[in-house]
Amino acid sequence: MRPLRYSINVTLDGCVHHEAGLAPDPESMRYWTDELERADALLFGRTTYEMMQSAWRRPATGAWPDWMREWEIPFAETIDRTRKYVVSSTLSAVDWNAELVRDDPGRAVRRLTEEPGEGLLLGGVTLPLALADLGLIDEYVFVVQPILAGHGPRLFDGLRERIELEPVDRREFGSGVVAQRYRPAGRGETGGT
Repeated sequence: MRPLRYSINVTLDGCVHHEAGLAPDPESMRYWTDELERADALLFGRTTYEMMQSAWRRPATGAWPDWMREWEIPFAETIDRTRKYVVSSTLSAVDWNAELVRDDPGRAVRRLTEEPGEGLLLGGVTLPLALADLGLIDEYVFVVQPILAGHGPRLFDGLRERIELEPVDRREFGSGVVAQRYRPAGRGETGGT
């Protein structure tokens, strides 16, 4: 079985809008590249898939865009080649090394985690809320930005029941960002649902 790991940037007041935190820097991009490399596939809902594809898909020319800095390229190359699963009832097709998942999200994720592999990396906001409610997330990684956003979508708004977490690891960045890794209390080592 492969574990389902959820990773997201979040401000101190819980905002998860992708522009609310600090701008990426070489240290944070290396961290996110390492997170991608720990997984053999990514799991996104429609919104996150479309947002990530528009930013990180290799252009048809094969050359990365001029706006991309040298230290962002390893992340771009890693996410571009990584297998993706997209849970959506509104998309009719996906590409970018992706497979469309139309099944019930809980059933689909249980099936995907039963396959052998290093793990699934889950991104976004809406799909992770549904999977957290079902108890399917094996590991949570909150990359906490030293910012109070004061507005925007908040992490796990609408969660049905409280989930107790145990700290697993903590890493501080030079920028003041802190990556905190947790697993659900009593779950033991991460290793599938």
